[in-house]
Amino acid sequence: MSERGVCAVVPAAGRGTRLGSGVPKIMIEVADGVPLWHLLRRRLRPAAGHVHVVVSPDGEGPFRALAAADVAGGGVSVSVQERPTGMGDAIFGAAARHWAAYETILVVWGDQANLSAETVRAVLAAHPGEGVTLPLVAMADPYVEYELAGGELVRVRQSREGEECRPGGLSDVGVFCLATDGLEAAWARYVAGAGRGAATGEVNFLPFLTHLSRVERRPVTVVPVADPAEARGVNTPEDLEFARRTYLRCPD
Repeated sequence: MSERGVCAVVPAAGRGTRLGSGVPKIMIEVADGVPLWHLLRRRLRPAAGHVHVVVSPDGEGPFRALAAADVAGGGVSVSVQERPTGMGDAIFGAAARHWAAYETILVVWGDQANLSAETVRAVLAAHPGEGVTLPLVAMADPYVEYELAGGELVRVRQSREGEECRPGGLSDVGVFCLATDGLEAAWARYVAGAGRGAATGEVNFLPFLTHLSRVERRPVTVVPVADPAEARGVNTPEDLEFARRTYLRCPD
């Protein structure tokens, strides 16, 4: 797939409350002088023609200062999610005008410090240009679990909403590849009938993937990921320490 047809979208409005960092998670350093943003940029820019980052209102100024050279170079843009109303709103709100002209969006959570460049390349290579392509990894104790049957994505279980995930189930690695043709209209149809999460009160993005498969009849392509470490975002001090150890072993 040509990189000109791909826009990476990075929802990064998280404030890192559990980390107690005082800065947006995407700006947390995984090594001296190496913020998480630099890791994501290095792993996404070779594969995507453009990277768009969605930040919170109070994170906009600090992030724009950090990414000033990237934004000035034209390969990176920034928008603001005014209220913390979920990942779907981050992707389909102000950010949509930045990715609408691209054939494909590669959504990547802004705290995926352990994501490998190899996984990014494999996902884009496998994406057939339609539907949804998901890199999934088996986890002993998944936080999110994907249930597939007969080529369909049947259900996404989310621990954050009080749902029980099954041991050994398939988890995502914070990366979701979607064809953009008709995607905003599909999101609007989904939102019109979607319930809110039992714990968060949000219209969640992950069940939208099930909607795309079962209701919109869009094909789902699965890319197996071998290393469960790639699924680990940076949410707690323990996660951050793990990311720092991983980076020291393999900086790229």
